[in-house]
Parts: sequence; C-alpha cells; structure tokens
Amino acid sequence: MTAQIHPTALVDPSAQLGEGVIIGPYSIVGPHVQLGKNVVLRSHVVIEGHVSIGENTQIFPFAVLGQPPQNINYKGEPSRIEIGSNNVIREHVTIHPGTEHGGMVTKIGNNCYFMVSTHVAHDCELGNNIIMANNATIGGHVKVGDFVVIGGLAAIHQFVRIGEHAFIAGTAGVNEDVIPFGAVMTIKSRLGGLNLMGIKRRGFSRNEMHNLRNAYNLLVSDKTINLKDRLKKIEDTYSDCPAVKRLIDFINAEPDRPLCLPSETWDFHETEELENNAASARR
Repeated sequence: MTAQIHPTALVDPSAQLGEGVIIGPYSIVGPHVQLGKNVVLRSHVVIEGHVSIGENTQIFPFAVLGQPPQNINYKGEPSRIEIGSNNVIREHVTIHPGTEHGGMVTKIGNNCYFMVSTHVAHDCELGNNIIMANNATIGGHVKVGDFVVIGGLAAIHQFVRIGEHAFIAGTAGVNEDVIPFGAVMTIKSRLGGLNLMGIKRRGFSRNEMHNLRNAYNLLVSDKTINLKDRLKKIEDTYSDCPAVKRLIDFINAEPDRPLCLPSETWDFHETEELENNAASARR
C-alpha cells in the first residue's frame, strides 16, 4: 500500500515514506525525513531536519519535530532525531534534534505516549513505554529509563538522569538524578519513596518489592554511613536481586551526580499516602 498524501500537504520528493503512511492536510515533511510503515500524520504536522520515525507511530495536529534546537551553540550541524515504533505524539508536542556537543542525536524508544504540549529537548535519550503528561518538559541531555511516568507541568533539568520505572508527580521540578523505581512528589521536589504502584503493575514479584523497600531504607535512612558504604552494604545484602542491582548500577554509573533524596524530616509512615496520590495521578 503506497503512502496517502493529502493534496494540501507539502512533502519533499526526497523524503522516505514507508508502506501505508498517511500524511494529513497542511502537513510539511522535509527532504531528510524517514517515516516507517503505517506512520500517520493527522494534520498540520511539521517534520523537518534529519528525523526518522518508526512504524505505527501517530502524530497529531501542530506537533513540530526536527526544528533547530534551543541551544546558542548550535551552528546548523546535521544532527538528528531517532524515534522508535508505536509511539503517540499528541498536539503541540515539540522534539528537538541533538547538537555537536551532545552526541548529535535525540533518541526516543518504542511505545511512548507524549501528551499535549510536551517538550523533549536536544540530545535526550528516552527509553521505552514512557508517558509524559500535558506540558511536561525535559531539558537537554536528559536520560530517561523505561516505564517512567512524568506528570503534567513537571520540569526536568538538563543533564538529569531518571531511572527506569520512576514516577515524577505533576508540577515537580527535578534538578537531581532520580533512582530507578523512585517516586518524586511535589513536596519540595524531594524523593517521596518508591513508585510501588508502578512496580506492582509491571509484575515485579513480592520478594523483589520487599528487597527494594529494604534497600531503599538502607539508602536513605542511615546518615551515619557515607553513601559509598551504604551502596556497598546494599549490594552485599541483596546481590541476588536483579531489581536492586539495577538501582545500584544506576547510581554507580555516574557517582558524582547529585541524587534526588527525601528531605531530612522525611517520615517513612507517609509512604502509603504518597503511593495513593501517585495512583490518583495516573488515572
């Protein structure tokens, strides 16, 4: 099945269009764009620059992909955007390509959902099954792991890492790394425990959840031991737990980065209330 292009759309002849591609009214597709099988541009979509989009991705009106990044050091280098398959990109979403100082590419995995007016800046690396709610913003050079949920109006500072299965509540401002499975709430944008609701939904065993709880408590509660020794203690105690190992590996990968942690006055008895808040935010 050949591509269907609306008469009002402007599609450069050099663009590569897969089978079943649909390009709706008033959309613009540049010469260096590659659209995989069954990609749909609803209408008024602008895709320019070096952009590749995987199959079965849907893009809604007024989304803009591939325009020059908002970086004063960008000099027109042919950087690119690589987007995987089965993504949903809703109205007014903006995604910018990489820069020479950041690896030249912005990458997005598969099965992600970008709600209205979300923004992914230059040189970001996003995994699979990520959800960004309305108006959430990711700064440049950010890395986001699989199954992360970012609430509406949340803002992620440049160079921050967010580990897999983490939850960022709406309106949170995140300027420090977030551990895998962590839940950042809007209380001074500090870590509010583990994202237990998300962990349950993804089929982690009861034993893994128990080990993650204990490892988390060791990580944040005993301030008489320095962080390196705390990590060593967790690693020695839970060496046979893959989920805990992923948490430790995340921290050790960039040990000089600041971590988003609970405030000094954090009460662990508040965890259940925060989990309920997180569950409500997902509905």
